[in-house]
Amino acid sequence: MAGVFRFSFGPWNIHEGADPFGPEVRRTIPFNQKLEAYKKLGFDGVQFHDDDAVPQMAKLTAPEIIKEAEKLKKTLDDHGLTAEFVAPRMWFDPHTIDGGYTNNCPECRKYALDRTKRTIDIAKALGTKNIVLWLAREGTYIREAKDPVLATQRIGEALQMMLDYDKDIRVMIESKPNEPMDHTYIPTIGHAIAMGLMTSDPSRVGCLIETAHALLANLSPSDEMGFALAHKKLWSVHLNDQNGLKFDQDLTFGAVDPRRALSRVRVLDRAGFGQNGEWVGLDVKVMRTQKEGVDLKHLDYSRRTFLKLLEISRSLDDKAMDEMIAARDYEELNWYILQSILK
Repeated sequence: MAGVFRFSFGPWNIHEGADPFGPEVRRTIPFNQKLEAYKKLGFDGVQFHDDDAVPQMAKLTAPEIIKEAEKLKKTLDDHGLTAEFVAPRMWFDPHTIDGGYTNNCPECRKYALDRTKRTIDIAKALGTKNIVLWLAREGTYIREAKDPVLATQRIGEALQMMLDYDKDIRVMIESKPNEPMDHTYIPTIGHAIAMGLMTSDPSRVGCLIETAHALLANLSPSDEMGFALAHKKLWSVHLNDQNGLKFDQDLTFGAVDPRRALSRVRVLDRAGFGQNGEWVGLDVKVMRTQKEGVDLKHLDYSRRTFLKLLEISRSLDDKAMDEMIAARDYEELNWYILQSILK
């Protein structure tokens, strides 16, 4: 069963170039102008953090937040766009300096749960049932600062609260082994899938796999995807590339390792990814050194690379490959794959 692919990205993937070591180098592109770029670049889906959708949500009541989200839904409809998911962005707020769901402070944990409810409200108003959890500050710099048993239980309780709050949503956990915290809870997709077992409805807890996050755990992104697909838990992906075990670089998809990128495309396609409405998210960021005015190419080229690799994968002779595998002639198989990429 072949995959069916449609593409999404988030407004943060068009950015000004600031990093921890330097200021912005490009002017801000207005939000509506970003939306106009989606269709031109061949994208149909928009990924949101809660405050991407409702920028002033901290100053608004729950009904006001919903009203603003409903206005955005009309704007998306006007652009012919669909909201893929909404994620609570709690890591900038003072309440979450030491985590949200795992914070040692009861007041801070309440803030995290309340904000997550508002995120779900926004998602419902935007017409998506997908909630993504990137557990950014749910961890420690010092192991003894938090009880790992209690921290895991608190994340499980937060998941249960979300499932109880809205019976239609499903939660996709986006795991990451480090950054911004040295020691992050739920660091891999295996951990993420297991978290669903702590809830009353594991069928509504799945995962989103990002290439860079898997590589930072020194794991194979395509094998991680295969693991999740075997469990029927891969509900979205963030594709990008990475120069080794550094920080989360979010480089143009396939720019560093086309062979590794081909493996990801192939495992998704052969498993029928997208047949149930899943999106291919391209979480890529323009290089800081790219000049203004040509700073959307990373999105265009990431999508085009995916489609080119899909064409290559589908052109491979499965019968010939099966014969090489049966003969245990892996050098020949390796050369066959390399030729398919290099020609």
